Order: sequence, then structure tokens, then C-alpha cells
Amino acid sequence: MEIQTMNKLEKEALKKSGTDFTRLGFALFFMIGVLTFSFLSNGGISNNMFLAVAALIGAYMAMNIGANDVANNVGPAVGSKALTLTTAIIIAAIFEAAGALIAGGEVVNTIKKGIIDISAFGGNPDPFIWAMMAALLAAALWLNFATMMRAPVSTTHSIVGGVMGAGIAAAGFSIVSWATMAKIAASWVISPILGGVIAAIFLFSIKKSIVFKDDKVKAAKQYVPIFVAIMSWAFVTYLTLKGLKKIWPQVVETLNMLPLVAIEMTKKPTLTTALIFGLITAVIVYFFVKTKVNSSTTTLENNKASVNTLFTIPLIFAAALLSFAHGANDVANAIGPLAAINDAVVNGGISSKASIPLWVMGVGALGIALGLALYGPKLIKTVGSEITELDQIRAFSIAMAASITVIIASQLGLPVSSTHIAIGGVFGVGFLREWLHLNDVGRTIEDDKQAIIDEKKNLHAYNAELKTLEAKDAKIQEDYERIVELYKFIADEEKQIKTAKKSIKKTKKVEFVKREAIKKIITAWVVTVPAAAVLAAVLFFMIRGIMV
Repeated sequence: MEIQTMNKLEKEALKKSGTDFTRLGFALFFMIGVLTFSFLSNGGISNNMFLAVAALIGAYMAMNIGANDVANNVGPAVGSKALTLTTAIIIAAIFEAAGALIAGGEVVNTIKKGIIDISAFGGNPDPFIWAMMAALLAAALWLNFATMMRAPVSTTHSIVGGVMGAGIAAAGFSIVSWATMAKIAASWVISPILGGVIAAIFLFSIKKSIVFKDDKVKAAKQYVPIFVAIMSWAFVTYLTLKGLKKIWPQVVETLNMLPLVAIEMTKKPTLTTALIFGLITAVIVYFFVKTKVNSSTTTLENNKASVNTLFTIPLIFAAALLSFAHGANDVANAIGPLAAINDAVVNGGISSKASIPLWVMGVGALGIALGLALYGPKLIKTVGSEITELDQIRAFSIAMAASITVIIASQLGLPVSSTHIAIGGVFGVGFLREWLHLNDVGRTIEDDKQAIIDEKKNLHAYNAELKTLEAKDAKIQEDYERIVELYKFIADEEKQIKTAKKSIKKTKKVEFVKREAIKKIITAWVVTVPAAAVLAAVLFFMIRGIMV
């Protein structure tokens, strides 16, 4: 038996190591391919080796974004079993790449969010190139480590920390915009709280209007189309604002060719325009879903599990749209510094903005998709099932929070992280479940508390009587019998009080959110910027030491 067990363990170990080597092989093949392509296609440029190495690091960073950040978009859908892990990876990879290539920004700020003042480099491109290379590599290494530890962290904060640390190493602390850094630190609190509160509100609304009703099928028939329409409104608004910035002029030109349509030409979509697009879509979706729900209610059972199935299709669309918008926006985290290095190498100077060549955008898009496929499952499982148990309704609420929070925060000028919002949403639905549980068992807790009060009164009376009897000088037979009886009563009362206290403690101790996961994730969030900064500073000094 032991030999068979050892053989099984050996086979599993060989299988796992074989899979790990295969993944590593694909990743190395992609990075070496990017290195070779960049070197050969820019052969006539001086310092082209710097650009080729930067492209390799950019590819590494893109894969780490795919492995870590994309889990927030599809993790809840996988955890709720609306999507299988394989299907989620395929959908996310396609839409992440599509978002990056179709709607990724044509021009990106080379210094992410204005973290450092590029004038401090004095127009010298060499230290600037070294700093950007160090920032990119530091952010990628930190993301790699966080993924290994199953901690979903902000890729934006990773690259921000990298740029800050490399900038300080290159030109001192005065180069950093500390006001911007203060806003980013504020986002550590703002993002998860907003995401958690909005997710909890939607979950409670769905439970109150559908799940808690006696006739759940009738309630679902009335309210599911409304909730899905609201989701459509939020997502189309979100996608218009965040995902169509690059191609907005072409979208306006196309729409203005239609009869009775006249949209003012702007550089990017306004909130009003996005809300109108969302409202039109929401109305169409409402009637479509209402028809579908009406036709399916005859086959639905009057229970929560059956109602959950009505949110499966909306969740799949939510995962796809979140992935598209994420690819359009966060691809800059991988290729922003790479675009800056490319611009500095090609033009021999430093610019605050740089056009992104198609090949650079392709590195970001393909790298994100590949990283998700190879190393994404770890974080997808963490987000989807290792923080709190999710079903379709809870995952739907988290997706709603992700889109609505970004819209609200962007209009208020609040710095938020999509990672922190999504994880905050997971925490929000988990803590709401705990609160609802305590309310469900509240009557039991009150009964136990009242029992403790009554038992203590009896215990006090028994002890007082016992003290009086024991103080008597001349005791008769009945006194001794009563003393024995009182000792028994006191022991019983103390036992009942102890039992009631244990019952209260056990009832309150039910946790639907794993506390260890909270500690690990929050620690990773707080450490991300300083860790990436220190690592980037060390890497900058190493690169400068090699080059000088």
C-alpha cells in the first residue's frame, strides 16, 4: 500500500513539474521572440539593444498583469460556477487582447500619473532609459512574487512604485510629486470601501426583492429584467468612458452618418453621452430579458438556486466587458514605460508623452493574454473561492460594483484601483452574508442572553441561601439536605450559563469571509508601492553600475 502511495505521489510530482516546465517554456519563448523581433526591426538605431531588452521586460510585465490583475474580472464568475475556469480564461484572453489592440490609448503618459518630474533628468536620455527599465522590471518582479503568494495586487500601483523608486534613485526625492502619491495612498482605502459598499447594496437589494420573497419565481419575473438592465446601463457607460477613448472620433463619425443622429465631436466621450448610450442599451436589454424570463419561469423552481441561474448569462457578458475595458486601460501599465524607452531611443530625447507603435501595443496585448492563460488560474481561484463563497447573484453584485465604482470615482476625481474595487466587492458581499446570518439567528442569541440573565439571578439566590445556611451554628438534618441540594443547583446553573455563552460565541463566530485572506491581501496592498519602489531603486543602481 505504501509503495503504491509513493508511486502515485511520484507520478503527480512529475506531472506537476512537467506542467510547470511547459508553462515556463511558453513564457520564455514569447519573451525571447519579443527580444529578437525588437532587436531585428530596430537594427539601424543606436542603443537598439536597450530597446530590445526593454521590450523583453515589457513582455514579462504584460504576462504578470495577465496572471495577477485579470483574475479580478473573471474570478467571481468562475467562483460562482457561471463559467468554467477554461472558458473564463479563453473569454478573458480574447477580450483583454481586443481591448488593448482596439481601444488602447494611442498616446500614453510615459510617466504614469505624473509621479515624477522628467525635467530633473536634464534632457539626458540615458538615466531616463535606465530608470524606466528599472521601474518596469521592478513592477514585473513584484507582480510575479504577489502571484506566487496568491495575493491580488494593483498593477497600476506596482508600476507607480517602480517609477517613483527609480526616479528617486536617479534624481533624488525632489523629483517625486508627493501630492500625487498621497492620492494613490488614499485609493488604498477609497477603492475597496466603495467597491464593498456598492456590491453589498446590490446584493441586499436582490435578496430583499427576490430571494427573501415567498414567491421567488414571481419576484424574479418582475425584478431580474430591472437588475440586468441596470447592469447594462452601467457597463455600457463604463465601456464608453473607459474603453472607447482611442476610437471615439471614428465612433462619432459613424453614428452621425445614421439618420436622426447628431453627436457633437469631442476628443473623448462625455459622461452625458455615455449615460445616454447606456440608457438606450438598458431599455433594449430590459424588454429582451423580460421576454426571456417570462418564457423560462414555467421551468423555474421556487428556490434560490433556480433564481441564481437567471444571472448566469449576464455574468458572462460582465466578465467579457470588464476584460475588454481592463485591456484598454491597463495595457499602459505594461507598455507605458516601454513606449517611453522606445521614444527616448528612437528620438534621442525625453518626452512627457509618446506615441505607441503597433508592435509595442501588440506586446502588451499578447503578453496579457498569455500570462492569463499560463499563470492566471491561481489568482482566479483566490478571488473566486478563497475569500468567500460566491454564487451567481453575489458575483453579479461584484461585477456591478466594479463598473459603477469606476464611473463614480472617475467623475469625482477620486483615485481608485480596479483590483482593489473588485476585491472590496468580494469582501462586501462576504461581510453582508455575515450580517444577514447574525440577523437570522438574532432571536437565538437574544434567547441565550436572556437565559444567562435568568440563570445568574437563580445562581445569586442559591449562593445567598447557601451562605446563610452554612453560617448557622446549629444545623438540623433538613439544613444539610438543603445545602447538598443547593450545591447541585449551583453546579447546574453554572453549567447552563457556560453552555449559553458557548452557544452565543459559536453563533457569532460564523465567518463567511476568511480573515487570513483579508490580512494577506491588505498587507500586499500596503506593501506594493514601497516594495516596488525599493526594488526599482536597487535595479537602477545596478543598471547604472553596469553601464557607467
